[in-house]
Formats: sequence, C-alpha cells, structure tokens
Amino acid sequence: MNHQILRIKKTRESLINQLAGISIEAYNKIPDGFNNNIIWNMGHLIAAQQGVCYVRAGVKPVTEQYFSLYKPGTKPEHPVDENEVEEIKVTLLTSINQLDIDYPSNIFTNYPSWTTRYGVEIASIDDALQFLMYHEGLHTGIIMSMKKLVAFY
Repeated sequence: MNHQILRIKKTRESLINQLAGISIEAYNKIPDGFNNNIIWNMGHLIAAQQGVCYVRAGVKPVTEQYFSLYKPGTKPEHPVDENEVEEIKVTLLTSINQLDIDYPSNIFTNYPSWTTRYGVEIASIDDALQFLMYHEGLHTGIIMSMKKLVAFY
C-alpha cells in the first residue's frame, strides 16, 4: 500500500474506533457554534478524497452519492440513521482501499494544477495525497471536539 494512502487509512481506522459507542443522536447533533455534525464530517472526508483525487483528475468518483451530499459548501440535510452511519464507516475504508488500487493504474495522469482554499498548490496526485493527510487531520480534530460536546446525547 502506498505510504500516504496507508497513513490516511490508519487515521480513518483510528477515527472509527474512537467513535465506537456514541449514540446516533450524538452523530447527528450539531453543537453550538458549528454548522455541521460528526457524521457530516465523516461523509465529508469521503467527498473530499473523491473530489481532490478523482474529480480533479477528470475521473468519475467511486462514491458519487457522498460527493454531492458532503462536498464543501454543503451541510447536513437530514438526520442519518444507524444504517447510514455504518455505511459511511465502511465507505471511509473501502474508498481509501479503492484509491490504493487506482493509484498505480495511471488513471490520475491528467491531474491539473490548482490551489486549495488554504493556499496550497496541488499539481499531481502525490500532492493531492499529501494535502489529504492534512485535511484528514483537520476534520478528525473537528470530530473529536464535537464528540466532547455531544457525548451526553
């Protein structure tokens, strides 16, 4: 497995483990001062990976439903149920496993240069993977903060 993809996968596995046992209400609760919730952030990790790696390279996303629901600029549209939470957890891992399969297959060769909203220039799939590690950490921190705020639900 590509070392950058492996790091993302390990981060996602850790996140899923740290959320074990929280209620469906906690996943869906939007804490004061936030405009989204834990499950939206988890879905957003999938959407960001799809957008940054696949869509930017002109490749059809593997998980299109997550891309449209959780891309930047969206917010939770409805409470998710336990089945949706489990599906998102599974997709966090299957989507990164698929990226590891797709990475060496040269489907990302037409990657155009672009600049993120954080001012980071990305000109290749390798740059995208490095940025994703930062992005995963950012949202994992947000999720852990939210977990503390909604733990009593």
